[in-house]
Amino acid sequence: MKKFFISLWLLVGAMFLAHSQTVTIKDNDTGELLEMATLMSESPRAFTTTNQKGQADVSAFAGSNKIEIRLLGYKTKSISYQQLQETGNIVHLKQTNLDLDQVVVSASRRQQKSENIPSKITVISAKEAAFLNPQTAADLLSLSGKVYIQKSQQGGGSPMIRGFATNRLLYSVDGVRMNTAIFRGGNLQNVINLDPFAIGKTEVLFGPGSVIYGSDAIGGVMSFQTLTPQFSLTDKPMVSGKAVTRFSTANNEKTAHLDVNAGWKKWAMVLSISSWDNDHLRQGSHGPEDYIKSIYVQRQDSIDRIITQDDPLLQIPSAYSQKNIMQKVRFKPNEKWDFQYGFHYSETSPYGRYDRNNRYRKGTLRYAEWFYGPQKWMMNNLSVNHSGNNLLYDDLTLRLAVQSFEESRIDRALNNNKRRVNTEKVAAYSVNLDFTKLPGLRNKLFYGLEYIFDDVTSTGEVTDISTGKKSKGASRYPDATWSSLAAYLSDEFSVSDKFTALAGIRFNQYVIDADFSQNLDFYPLPFSDARLNKSSVTGSIGGVFRPAETWIISANIGTAFRSPNVDDIGKVFDSEAGGVTVPNPDLKAEYASNFDLGLAKTFGQTLKIDVAGYYTILENAMVKRNFQLGGRDSILYDGMLSQVQAIQNAAVAHVYGVQLGVELQLPAGFSLSSDLNYQYGEEELDDGSSSPSRHAPPMYGITRLNFRTNRLHLQFYAAYMAERKFEDLPFDEKAKVELYAKDANGNNYAPAWYTLNIKAEVNLSETFTLSTGIENLADKRYRPYSSGISAPGRNFIFSLRAYF
Repeated sequence: MKKFFISLWLLVGAMFLAHSQTVTIKDNDTGELLEMATLMSESPRAFTTTNQKGQADVSAFAGSNKIEIRLLGYKTKSISYQQLQETGNIVHLKQTNLDLDQVVVSASRRQQKSENIPSKITVISAKEAAFLNPQTAADLLSLSGKVYIQKSQQGGGSPMIRGFATNRLLYSVDGVRMNTAIFRGGNLQNVINLDPFAIGKTEVLFGPGSVIYGSDAIGGVMSFQTLTPQFSLTDKPMVSGKAVTRFSTANNEKTAHLDVNAGWKKWAMVLSISSWDNDHLRQGSHGPEDYIKSIYVQRQDSIDRIITQDDPLLQIPSAYSQKNIMQKVRFKPNEKWDFQYGFHYSETSPYGRYDRNNRYRKGTLRYAEWFYGPQKWMMNNLSVNHSGNNLLYDDLTLRLAVQSFEESRIDRALNNNKRRVNTEKVAAYSVNLDFTKLPGLRNKLFYGLEYIFDDVTSTGEVTDISTGKKSKGASRYPDATWSSLAAYLSDEFSVSDKFTALAGIRFNQYVIDADFSQNLDFYPLPFSDARLNKSSVTGSIGGVFRPAETWIISANIGTAFRSPNVDDIGKVFDSEAGGVTVPNPDLKAEYASNFDLGLAKTFGQTLKIDVAGYYTILENAMVKRNFQLGGRDSILYDGMLSQVQAIQNAAVAHVYGVQLGVELQLPAGFSLSSDLNYQYGEEELDDGSSSPSRHAPPMYGITRLNFRTNRLHLQFYAAYMAERKFEDLPFDEKAKVELYAKDANGNNYAPAWYTLNIKAEVNLSETFTLSTGIENLADKRYRPYSSGISAPGRNFIFSLRAYF
């Protein structure tokens, strides 16, 4: 009987401990509590992350023989549940940048080990983002050294990945597709809707991602995972957060941010609020004179007057402001169910498109005004996760999202009283149902369904600013709907402990209905409506071979597609002087075929080399070509006889390149890293000849020298880009005078450039962290390739963060 009671008490105690086990993850050298460390177990299947206090509930891991603990910048550690208890539930991780494995979600919208994925993926942690101090999400991507950013104005940033950009890249926020039916082939600014302070982790998947994400995922996928509400691990409520203030001199940036997390046992919520105020951007003092525009237009006494700037290095107009708010609520009634609701809202002020304000006609500025109206984005999304462990699935995720987008363009020619306003609104609805099933020890199936519906409303208005009288104007788009219905299946199969194969297939049906009737009074369109109803099939197959813990060799063959959207079939706009783009409803999807080969190798705890090569063929490419409208090759647009052009399936494009990363650990807290990106693209022209691809920038990269101690992190880095000569410019770029400098022959070209920069971060206490930096130390005047605005000149950054 005595033995029975002893056994009973041991059992009760074990049950109690299993429901109250909290692990704490710390830095091995500094003792710093590590937030966002991931813990993963295959048997039992369990996954969790640490909160701001470095803590996580591991009761679901009871009995596990292998718990893998990962955090970017630290060496992965494997430990059993029993060993975890023997350490007193405290685990120390060692700092390293040489680890080959981490947990990612961008490949399948679920947690996966990167060592099992044949595609290249890069991760930017919240800690790294805080150190780099980017002003926008576009700047965050750029500072990674692996994504190129084009800018037409300060309030923007259009990513380029592996020779593709804009609507050939996919944006995902918390697993929800951000691309809409009016994502255009020209440069996009939507990434600035995202708040860098509210992003918990950023992942970039390079290469095709259409099997999981559908249309547009040709060059890559940018997956942004925002802050997740954290529960309390005790009976007391947990409140934590941070406050940030920042000032930068190049644009007199004044930024403030606050986020607060409140957690209980089953409920948690997080609130994030950010505000930015940016003045006109000042470019550097030393560089091409062609980038200086020392005049701008100001309306005085009902007359457009040309004003000479006091400071010719200011880029006027480029000032803008922005506000973001995010609220998330999470409810987890038990270990099987997890509900999350998220609300996101972003709004900018109106902001000038600097390159258009730099266009000339008849010896003077062409426009008195050219700016974007407030850019607005709102998303409501609900995600439901269930661990079923049944015949149909082991894990299920349902995502329901409603998004609204609003953007507008306002322009007025110099000394012209007619102001045009084009406003576009998109209501985007999406449903994603994703399943995970483990039919055997070596097999993992991912499958799911997706439905998307975009409702586009477009209006045009003309205002006589002298009288205030308003009249109807031509809209940029037809009123239209775009929908997509898809099913996919992907299989991850562990052939052996050293080799993992991954294959997938997706079927996609897409439909467009467009009504052009509102524009028949303005353009001689030979049709009043259009309808597309077509399908697409894409797939991929690849493998990862790990001959040793220090080697990873991967290869992947995949296809991707981009279905025509409303921007492709229905847009009317002036893309260049003397040309006007008109609707073309007779389009079909473009297809990309891609081959990837990657190699990563570590040499002890000293050196890591990561290289990836790729080759992509894009067929049926939708490109702009000369066209006829109602039998006419020219029409009157904005008072000018303009060549008619339209988007057509008229080209084949080829892109190839290499991405190289090197990381070197040095003695005494020093480390050196470098990222280099070379890409070259060609696309077919109307006459059968070829031209360099517009979205394949010159070779670019970043090299960093780091120094770390317990409280101090210093980084000296150089960012650089190679020259793009006139003869190597894309055909359409050669005539864009406002974008480029002049070579010795007076032709447009993009000069090579480099900048020297320094960043520093010091932990003043457990509460306060001071971040400073000087960007562009030499005050270089430079303009990244294809950009319409120069980069900042010498820029001093001061930021203070408070954690609580």
